[in-house]
Amino acid sequence: MFQKFELAHGVKLYVRPTEQFKTINISFKWKQPIAVQDAAIRAVLANILQYSNEMYPTNSEFRKRVDELYGAVLYFDTTKKGNNHIFSLNAETVNDAYLSNEKVVDEVISLLSTVIYKPLLVNGKFVESIVKREKEQVIERIQSMYDDKTRYAQQRLLENIRPNHPASISANGTVPAVQAVTSDQLIEMHSKLLNDDELSIYIVGDLDVNDIKGKIESYFPFTNRKDKVQAKHDTQKVVQNKEFLHEIQEMKQGKLHIAYHTPITFFSEEFPIMQMTNGIFGGFAHSKIFMNVREKESMAYYASSNYSSMYGLIFVLAGIDSNLQEKAVQLIDEQLKVMQAGEITDLEINQTRSMLKNQLKEALDSARAQIEIYDQYKELNENFTVEEWFEKWSNVTKDQIQQMATKIEKEFVYFLSGKDGADNE
Repeated sequence: MFQKFELAHGVKLYVRPTEQFKTINISFKWKQPIAVQDAAIRAVLANILQYSNEMYPTNSEFRKRVDELYGAVLYFDTTKKGNNHIFSLNAETVNDAYLSNEKVVDEVISLLSTVIYKPLLVNGKFVESIVKREKEQVIERIQSMYDDKTRYAQQRLLENIRPNHPASISANGTVPAVQAVTSDQLIEMHSKLLNDDELSIYIVGDLDVNDIKGKIESYFPFTNRKDKVQAKHDTQKVVQNKEFLHEIQEMKQGKLHIAYHTPITFFSEEFPIMQMTNGIFGGFAHSKIFMNVREKESMAYYASSNYSSMYGLIFVLAGIDSNLQEKAVQLIDEQLKVMQAGEITDLEINQTRSMLKNQLKEALDSARAQIEIYDQYKELNENFTVEEWFEKWSNVTKDQIQQMATKIEKEFVYFLSGKDGADNE
């Protein structure tokens, strides 16, 4: 799918030449183990680099330059993947082949080099007014979670089941962590990006592989990285003092979030089987949770499950009336029990297999998604192909799904509702 080159120790370039797109997509991904304070520093740094640099010191000048490049798109982002924090710089530009006598790709790559290597500094530090402004922006982003009750409920669930663990650490850090960010920390983090972080660069488009490789090597003088010991975080269930928490806010619809533990993770050989199992449990509109909890019993406004494979966790999310919490939990539990008893139809298996395949096919219609999918699956196999994964799902049997269901264990129930709801136990 992608051709791989090592530009320096710890710096890899992945190129996918394809006529599928008229644009060229570029993504730089710097990776380091996630920690609350570092996540906050990196989130603020991403914002600062997004809006100004030495060559274009104001946001308006910078945006004007980007717009001059035939509407090129350029943005920073911070996310997390498993135990790692990912600091990304992404760009999309029109292919030179569709322009007359223009070298826009070179201009865009040059601009990417500028925003990485030449930030706007005064006396060796970031401009204090800009630092202050971008800290406020990141804090607003964190606080916006409180307005989205589904996101808030999921975060509260994670904080209870995996405290001080990558699963519950936000890619933006916390409000106190952002408030504590200093200019010196930002300078130090910027240096780590340039010299220490493991870096993967992805390029997708109709291009000459050796030509684009040469451009990257010309504009980016990468240094060798030292090998790092990755922090290990086990997937074992955390011993809880209680397994149910009910919190109350001013709201109408209740948010029911249930966590299930499983020893199967993204790196397990049985991962494709768990993908199928979750799909039948609650992953799609034909799933047992959706059909029985939402459709048959009309007990939920929405109901589904998702498999967080990096952490060995399955989450069930349902929007319900406050007085239905106990009934809903019981009915959701029943769906897992019937799967454990082997009540799984060929139709459910075939529909789930088709949905997983269609999801992957549709995602690959986007260059950005091709990058994200390969960035994840290359951890298993750098020669990853879609056909290989289709075959894995095709080989999953009913007995394997039944056995997989027995490895799913309910861990914690979190319920967020208005005043009319279950008692906190």
